[in-house]
Amino acid sequence: MSEEIFDLVVVGGGPGGYTAAIRAAQLGMKTACVEKRGALGGVCLNVGCIPSKALLQSSELFEEAQHSFEDRGISVGSLKLDLKKMMDQKESTVTGLTQGIEFLFKKNKVTYVKGTASLQGGGRIDVTGDNVQTLKAKNILIATGSEVTPLPNVEIDEKQIVSSTGALELPKVPKKMIVIGAGVIGLELGTVWRRLGAEVTVVEFMDRILPGTDNEIAKTTQRILKKQGINFMLGKKVTGAKKTKTAVTLTMEPAKGGDEETLKADVVLVAIGRRPYTDGLGLDDLGVEKDKAGRIIVDGNFKSSVEGIYAIGDVIEGPMLAHKAEDEGVVCVEKLAGQKPHIDYNLIPGVIYTWPEVATVGKTEEQLKEAGVDYNVGKVPFMANSRARANGFTDGFVKILADKKTDKVLGVHIIGPDAGTVIHECVLAMEFGASSEDIARTCHAHPTLNEAVKEAALAVAGRTINS
Repeated sequence: MSEEIFDLVVVGGGPGGYTAAIRAAQLGMKTACVEKRGALGGVCLNVGCIPSKALLQSSELFEEAQHSFEDRGISVGSLKLDLKKMMDQKESTVTGLTQGIEFLFKKNKVTYVKGTASLQGGGRIDVTGDNVQTLKAKNILIATGSEVTPLPNVEIDEKQIVSSTGALELPKVPKKMIVIGAGVIGLELGTVWRRLGAEVTVVEFMDRILPGTDNEIAKTTQRILKKQGINFMLGKKVTGAKKTKTAVTLTMEPAKGGDEETLKADVVLVAIGRRPYTDGLGLDDLGVEKDKAGRIIVDGNFKSSVEGIYAIGDVIEGPMLAHKAEDEGVVCVEKLAGQKPHIDYNLIPGVIYTWPEVATVGKTEEQLKEAGVDYNVGKVPFMANSRARANGFTDGFVKILADKKTDKVLGVHIIGPDAGTVIHECVLAMEFGASSEDIARTCHAHPTLNEAVKEAALAVAGRTINS
């Protein structure tokens, strides 16, 4: 293999990396992908998006059986949680998907190299692991993703004090769990363990949850999750953690100053965010420029400051989302092939898989106000939607923000059942520059949750039919 010269070597086999490798191979490039985990799919597939969604689905079914079935005339008797079997189902899902990527590599003739990559300059990549080797490449794409951001004085041991990785592997349901961080990861995993029986308290440094989302969405999410049983302590700075054999005691102080207080739990989940993973790649020695956050600085073609080195995904600026990395990977290699693809960073949807789900795309009200944009709001509750009523899940709403002069849709924010699926007609509409009237005049099947989108579009002009 050391004699081969690849057109492209992708470092990292996560969503961005493996997608880029497959697309490059489809475009006729001789392509290799180096991954040190031993399984393709990156954090997302192995210890992130996919296993967490498996547990979210299973825990939601468990909660429905406990609290909703009786109302529908379904009697199931006493319920029993088999946590091991639930975890096994999660693992089988992950294994099947990782093996599927390996099959796709073989199908598309991508060379899969297991090991740790280190860039040596001149297109050389040293790979260490079971087989020590050197690869040569005309172009190198860094797609190594991100890692958990540590919290000072709170040491993660993945047993009592866990990251998202440890939170997906707990051997039993804790009686009490503290989640540090009220972002997407913290709320999703806190929701899983709350449904399975834990008393969950979320501690957040800021005075609100879900930073960056539309404020009305965040407030509604907090109200609903609190009603479900999650406790919130906002505006609190965690300053330390002390462990015994059976418990962890956190010390906290108000973010704006004040007296110290303590909080005890069986398990503490640290979920304050993620940071780019670029250590050990040799980037600094090669002079690859980074910003203050440690992200690789790239131009519009994803090219770094060093010739022949490109970067996508969590290691560059932008939301740390698998689908953002996938799109960047495709756009990057298509540009290398001489094509002219594009990516609109304003139209990357974000989804939070609590129940109800939260989905958002485009600008928030706060962003529009700050930019001085005049806009109209169309908002309808799912309580007015026939399918939501029939399904028995009516919390939440659809909110459409449209330019007051042109009626162009500028942002859509949804909290409600299957919001992550419903949002996509809005993403597509915005990709084509649609107005709210375009959506309102599009026939929607009845009864569907997506009718709430049409109704919200009608609400922009103040002419709703069903709400």
